Amino acid sequence: MASSSRWSYIPLEGVIAAACCLGNVLVIWAVRTGGALRQPTFCFITALAVADFLVGSAAIPLSVLVDIHLKISFHACVFMCCAFIMVKIVSVALLLAIAVDRFLRVYIPFRYKSTVTHKRSWMMVVLCWGIAAVWGYIPLFGWNDYTTLDRENQSSRNSTSFECSFMTIIPTSYLVNFIFFSSLLPSLVIMAGLYLYVFLTTRRQLRAHIGETPVSSTDYHKEHKLAISLALVLVLICVCWLPLFIILTVRLYVRSIKVSSAIIHSGVVLSHVNSALNPIVYAFRIPKIKETCVNLWRRFYHKEQLGNKHSDGADCNRGSNAKNISTILEGAVHTPAATHNS
Repeated sequence: MASSSRWSYIPLEGVIAAACCLGNVLVIWAVRTGGALRQPTFCFITALAVADFLVGSAAIPLSVLVDIHLKISFHACVFMCCAFIMVKIVSVALLLAIAVDRFLRVYIPFRYKSTVTHKRSWMMVVLCWGIAAVWGYIPLFGWNDYTTLDRENQSSRNSTSFECSFMTIIPTSYLVNFIFFSSLLPSLVIMAGLYLYVFLTTRRQLRAHIGETPVSSTDYHKEHKLAISLALVLVLICVCWLPLFIILTVRLYVRSIKVSSAIIHSGVVLSHVNSALNPIVYAFRIPKIKETCVNLWRRFYHKEQLGNKHSDGADCNRGSNAKNISTILEGAVHTPAATHNS
């Protein structure tokens, strides 16, 4: 990538990183404050928000360091690239866990609470992180492009002068065949199938008025709305991630088409945008998080107004005090003169 183009991406990455951190911290705070953390679905949403926060606080900074060809040791470079991949994989794994959770909520509604407990939900979160760590750190154990490096880079492998570059170190075959075709694509297909089942089932139950009571109808309506909101997150991950992997697939299998590094970097930036958009979906589409965010904004706005009123009141008091002091001083000056004249 040209030097000018590379530096033009860094401010954009900085803005995306800040949006990821601020938005996802707000989601985590909203879930915790709203008391929804005991519910399995919100355990997964919180874990996904943590993963998206790490994209902004760790993955994007690491991506920028790799992009500017930081000179470090070979293994440190591979470790940084793998950490970036791991954080991205865990997001997909947690989205799959959320889809399975919503499926079970509809498929076994009467046994759901006894099956999907709070403890099991967090165990699933730990499992997602474990799978992501194994999948993401495979290049560290040999599946890397060391053998294709030029002699200068090979000679600097054991020193701290190795010029780190993601596409130089991480094989495109690993990204396309293992991450995309074997992991990401099947997960997206499974999630799409699960959400389709949830939509069709909840719609059918709503039309049939299962239970014939307002409470049951409201419950199914809430499930339907929540499923739509979470499916929107799935659509966003497809829109933001598929272009990058399609570009990498073309680069690997269609050698006649030359894919520039600028196009690849554009795909990487778009994949980062996904972690900044997820909190917006949560805040505007999921009622519990939306309500907590609105209350937070009202409290902040109310405090700001009170602060302004106190500030205005203090200014008035200061003005009044200054006027009183001025009056007293004038009286003190005139009093001796009046005494002398008498």
